Amino acid sequence: MTAPDLDWRSDAIAERRNRYYAASQRSFMPYRTPLAFQRGAGQYLWDDRGKKYIDLLGMNVCISVGHAHPVVNAAVAEQIASLQHATMMFAHPVPAQYAQELVARMPAGADWVVHFTSSGAEAVDLALVMAQAATGNIDMLALRNAYHGATMGAQSLTGIAGFRHNVPLLGGIHHIANPDPYRGVFGDHTQAYVDEISRTLQYATPGQVAGMIVEPIQGYGGVIEAPPGYLAQAAEIIRAHGGVLIVDEVQSGFGRTGDHFWGFEAHGVLPEIVVMAKGIGNGFPLGAVVAQRHVAEAMAGKMYFNTYGGSPMACAAGRAVLQVIDDEGLQANARKVGGLLRGVLEDLQQRHEIIGEVRGRGLMLALELVQDRRSKAPATAAAAEIFERTREHGLIVSKSGAHKNMLRMVPPMCLQADDVPAIAAALEAAFAGY
Repeated sequence: MTAPDLDWRSDAIAERRNRYYAASQRSFMPYRTPLAFQRGAGQYLWDDRGKKYIDLLGMNVCISVGHAHPVVNAAVAEQIASLQHATMMFAHPVPAQYAQELVARMPAGADWVVHFTSSGAEAVDLALVMAQAATGNIDMLALRNAYHGATMGAQSLTGIAGFRHNVPLLGGIHHIANPDPYRGVFGDHTQAYVDEISRTLQYATPGQVAGMIVEPIQGYGGVIEAPPGYLAQAAEIIRAHGGVLIVDEVQSGFGRTGDHFWGFEAHGVLPEIVVMAKGIGNGFPLGAVVAQRHVAEAMAGKMYFNTYGGSPMACAAGRAVLQVIDDEGLQANARKVGGLLRGVLEDLQQRHEIIGEVRGRGLMLALELVQDRRSKAPATAAAAEIFERTREHGLIVSKSGAHKNMLRMVPPMCLQADDVPAIAAALEAAFAGY
């Protein structure tokens, strides 16, 4: 029996989505009309009509080393040919060796262990359970404007209304002021944000907490990096109140920032738990919690199982990703090309008043669009129009943030310097009139 031919017509795809997708999945459509991709290679994508795009989104930061990378594909194909799937109840060398290789990427000074999942949201949920089990406490601190996922636990930790459904979420979660020098409630006064942690612990918790979860650079929130000194002080305060520091590296990890392999390394802090996913498998379903052994051992008495976590197929992709990052020098490339791209964005800002701020490092960048630079009122409608124009001019970017006024750029780390002039021209055309 052969499967029926696929219908690539955009109107037919849209019709099937509207008819057969649940409302919760239909809503995940950023453009006014459907965009269907038929193939990809490296940093490029081609739609169903053959139009070529530069992918500045990396399929939601999942494609880290390039679309259809031959090394990753070969590793997965070789594994599928022998054994497509084995759960973690059986011994297999690929996940075991990958865990060793992943631990080798972690900073020295801790005894790290790995638990594989199949997504970032699963990993966040596990990190929450691990922190509560290790400390014996329940309460957690999270940041406003943070995005950690859509499952019950991850959604509870998320600090953006658009991702929090009108259902009872987990108790004991306290969202504190986001240390955002541009738009935060305390401006660029880092110590005020640190003091807010202590105030929250004093007035909103029993005085003891399970921990605090932080993205070193907020991804969906608009590429907002924690200011210097904040994470180290936050960790000190949280530990003094019985908790652990959880760092969410789902978007900022694996060399994307260029300067470091992990985003938290720029802040001189060593977390107890690190959550990773997305680019870890270059599009294959894979996530992980990497934790210090003394924290992870708190869960030894109970089974915690993810059906597809640690799949040999996904872990083969993960091993290949680490190999490609090294062999192709992609961390250094992220620093170099990211610097060039940031220069383009800063030049664009000089000529377009709608751009309030350029931010990010490496190949994790964003523009914040405002109605005027003095009030900083979000330019939501204009951002939607410019976002559509980027598609017309052959770029795929992300429209992000609580106000959807951010244009986020997190391309595959194989983006080249030769791509930058074309990106600059497309952005200039998209911003014409603004």
